[in-house]
Amino acid sequence: MSKLIKGETGEWEVVIGLEVHAQILSNSKLFSGASTEFGAEPNSQVSFIDAGMPGMLPVINKKCVEQAVRTGLGLKAQINLTSVFDRKNYFYPDLPQGYQISQYKNPIVGEGEVFIDMPGDETVRVGIERLHMEQDAGKSLHDQHADYSYVDLNRSGIALMEIVTRPDMRSSEEAAAFLRKLRAIVRYLGTCDGNMDEGSMRADVNVSVRKPGAELGTRCEIKNVNSMRFIAQAVEYEARRQIEVIEGGGKIRQETRLFDNRAGETRPMRSKEEAHDYRYFPDPDLLPLVLDAAWVEAIKASLPELPDEKKARFVKDYGVSSYDAGVLVAERELADYYEALAQGVDAKVAANWLNNEILGRLNRDGRSIADCPVSAQANNSIIRMMADGTISGKIAKDLLDIVWSEGGDPKALVESRGLKQVTDTGAIEKAVDAVIAANPDKVEEVKAKPKLSAWFVGQVMKRTDGKANPQVVNAILKQRLNLPDEG
Repeated sequence: MSKLIKGETGEWEVVIGLEVHAQILSNSKLFSGASTEFGAEPNSQVSFIDAGMPGMLPVINKKCVEQAVRTGLGLKAQINLTSVFDRKNYFYPDLPQGYQISQYKNPIVGEGEVFIDMPGDETVRVGIERLHMEQDAGKSLHDQHADYSYVDLNRSGIALMEIVTRPDMRSSEEAAAFLRKLRAIVRYLGTCDGNMDEGSMRADVNVSVRKPGAELGTRCEIKNVNSMRFIAQAVEYEARRQIEVIEGGGKIRQETRLFDNRAGETRPMRSKEEAHDYRYFPDPDLLPLVLDAAWVEAIKASLPELPDEKKARFVKDYGVSSYDAGVLVAERELADYYEALAQGVDAKVAANWLNNEILGRLNRDGRSIADCPVSAQANNSIIRMMADGTISGKIAKDLLDIVWSEGGDPKALVESRGLKQVTDTGAIEKAVDAVIAANPDKVEEVKAKPKLSAWFVGQVMKRTDGKANPQVVNAILKQRLNLPDEG
């Protein structure tokens, strides 16, 4: 019920489906040998095929086909052993052929599914309708000249996977979570880098509203949204816009819209085309694509452990919570870092150390786990020294800061900088006695409220520069202040 949106005439349900465009990771384009490297000089990676020169014949890139099959298997989807490439006729200013080579009625991948974890231990199944391959378009630049638009064809012809979902999502949070999960899957598989800021992954968002349980409403498509945050904002705005139109006596017109992230609103782009408007027909230059079943099985056997399976294993083998496991497997690099960090130490302590200390510092510095300045092995060494009492928890955090900024071996730094935890009861007793002598008023208070002993512990730790063993401090304080064990 919390997913429903309140309008003037009651509650409404938002219905969301996504069409995700993911650039396939390959060295060359779908039908030509031109490079796919990002960031090259404009129009420096354009073959005769990409430029639409007469008489040029496309040749399928086997690596791109393998990557599409690999993605389909990762989505638990049906792999179609026979698929067909079609020409999608439409005016593309940045596709010189004048049409796009795509797949329509016979895609390479059929139905699959993705499960997303939502707050409150809710799991949502999102059905995958299809995955098909097609050419990406080039890039039109409208801000380079007052009177002209410039065209960069470097992206023209790069292999795309269009992954189409069922209308199974019911909130902006679910739509963002789905894209986050899909991005994790393709990055685990190595089939797309998921760099949304570079345009290698983007989504068209289909949004409609209805009264709960009613027939599906008329949908509007929001084109080329390139971040999870913008997807959530676009869904929220578009759903409320449609509700206002309907409640005001109007009708929703099926159309394509753009999301203006500065204004936080969607705007009309064009009326929505139907499939027949594109005049699809099988590409006469390309034979049907026929896959060998044994080849597909070999690809399946080579798949890595994917997020769902890894999460289940982390919960089972490491005893971490389902939530923590979900955080840890969100990125393959993060999951690998955790597994190295948790070797031979308490797995829950390792998870907490990673989530609180390492990720906290990475967020502060604007860095990713792949760019972490302290290795998993070095952090494992810090956790081991905490566990065996060599250093206290406070010193461990200080030590991490030193290694973070200066580098070095944690064990050697503990020795050279005198960071070992003080377990000498004589030295700790002197510190406890000094704190008690300096605070007679607090001594009287703690006798009435034994829980105030934590204040004394803090003062002793401060006096010893955080090196005193907290358990020894507690024991001596209880003895000196005559506190009950439960205090």
